[in-house]
Amino acid sequence: MHGEILMLALVLGAALLGGRLAVRLGYPSILGEITAGILLGPPLLGLLERNEAINILGEFGILMMMLYIGMHLDLGDLQRASKPGLLAAAGGFIVPTGMGIALMLVVGRTFLEALFVGLAMGVTSLATKSRILVDLKILDTRIAHVLVAAALLSDVTVLVVFAAVVGPGSGEGISVATAGMAGLKAIGFGLGAWLIGAWLLPALRRRTNGHEMDRAVAFVAVIVFGLGFAWAAEIAGLHAILGAFVAGLFLDGRVIPAKTSRDVQQKLATMSIAVLAPFFFVSAGFEVSLAVFRTDLLLLTLVIVLATLGKILGTALFYVPSGYGWREGIVVGSGMNGRGAVEIIVAELALAQGLIDRDVFSILVFMALFTTATVPVLLTIGVRWLRRRGELVKAGNRTNTLIVGAGPIARTLGRILDESNPVTHVDTSRANQVAARRDGLTIVAGSGLDEVVLEEAGLDRTLRLIAATPNAEVNVLTAQLAATAGVPEVVVLLRDSDIRTLSSQLEDSGIQVVRMPEDLAGWDHALETGEANIHEMAAPPEDDGERADSIPTDALPLAVINGAERFPVTTSDGIGTEGELVTLTWPGKVAFPGDRARIEAPAAS
Repeated sequence: MHGEILMLALVLGAALLGGRLAVRLGYPSILGEITAGILLGPPLLGLLERNEAINILGEFGILMMMLYIGMHLDLGDLQRASKPGLLAAAGGFIVPTGMGIALMLVVGRTFLEALFVGLAMGVTSLATKSRILVDLKILDTRIAHVLVAAALLSDVTVLVVFAAVVGPGSGEGISVATAGMAGLKAIGFGLGAWLIGAWLLPALRRRTNGHEMDRAVAFVAVIVFGLGFAWAAEIAGLHAILGAFVAGLFLDGRVIPAKTSRDVQQKLATMSIAVLAPFFFVSAGFEVSLAVFRTDLLLLTLVIVLATLGKILGTALFYVPSGYGWREGIVVGSGMNGRGAVEIIVAELALAQGLIDRDVFSILVFMALFTTATVPVLLTIGVRWLRRRGELVKAGNRTNTLIVGAGPIARTLGRILDESNPVTHVDTSRANQVAARRDGLTIVAGSGLDEVVLEEAGLDRTLRLIAATPNAEVNVLTAQLAATAGVPEVVVLLRDSDIRTLSSQLEDSGIQVVRMPEDLAGWDHALETGEANIHEMAAPPEDDGERADSIPTDALPLAVINGAERFPVTTSDGIGTEGELVTLTWPGKVAFPGDRARIEAPAAS
């Protein structure tokens, strides 16, 4: 017993370290967790091993993660890119899946093995792209919406095919009879789920007159509901992960108030993604065989190459009828090349049920690692290509910038960004409200910590929220609130001392930081009195050694203008090497003593 508890702690610690390292490198944490399992588990060092407690916690964690994913999905993303998203999903799924099945049959593998390799090659990871879309400043573009829609469609397709064809514990082959029975059971489960989710739950919600439920009770009730659907899916001959996922889809605004739903999702994400699911992904690494690099290197190479080419070329080919061009199709296909949670889950479950062997499972894991590594590189190149050609098209309902704060620097940033996206300010100060209206800015009176005020300011239409009040704690709390509300890009204005103090709240949060000088009040006053001025300069050269020296010591970098695009300068993505840099200059005043202007090189310009 003592050994099992220690092993739980070691596995969770390994998952934490591996996941953090992967995130810092720009990849989803699960790839770091799997790699930790490979390096520290039986495949290499043998320091970690699987036990029953790890199995139980991992399986429960996966169910809770699928429940969370279902709740977190915004089905409106599918509607915003209906035709191109469907075409991209079809091409990015059918072509690599077909290639995978054909390849495995040619090398003499069974049809079930070929099917699961094909499914794994057809998957698209949504989590892999989320960070990249933010870094590239393309969340408001058509390709971003198409990528999200295509990823959702492909993942749902894989889950349905997997669950419909393979019952829990089934290692039997597929026949017309078993496939037909599985289809009937799937239809029965779908009808029952629809009756409960689309009719019964909203009816119960109406009978409660919309009263708020205690958040702890709501959290437990959601878990029970998800487990109930998972059980029903297994009874229907499907897999429990599909049941938990469907349960999450039905728990939308008609059933749970938005505020309660965000709280439940945050708790579910912490419990599943941060604590329980890592047991599943680390232990998945235990099953990998490094021998495939010696015995099946050619097959592994072919799987990786065909998965990549099939995803990119298949997407581009099917995307042509959308009318948006083959170039955009290639970029979308490049962004869809990453694999992640769904592929590993399907592969692990297929291995556990004896449908694939350890060598095939290992090939699928390494394929996920290698193809996902291509996404940041290929998508960055592709976006720059479209941007240079003027073919990066804006789209979607989220087009606004919401700035919490209307002080002098916040208003200046608002005027700069308003040229590309509508900007709304929120502030409690009467003086700042008057000044914002005098400057021709849209202003809503109230606090950024008040959800009602944020909704009035258009939170549901907000692409980017910038917390720019003089209070660092308020800025971070506002940013966290916006992130949980689903705002794609969240930015805070913080001084170096604030960044150090609040580092634990910022780490791995996805919140971006615009660096402010320590004498923030002085800069505000200088801007108000005319001592400080707005200045535009060409972006610094590519060479990192010249980058800092090319920015005047009295300059405070605020934003980048790149054609029609304007965005704030953050410490995570830098100032870019194209377009113009907008700064505040205060003659005789050094913005950042000791380091001129410490800005990191960007992930993309």
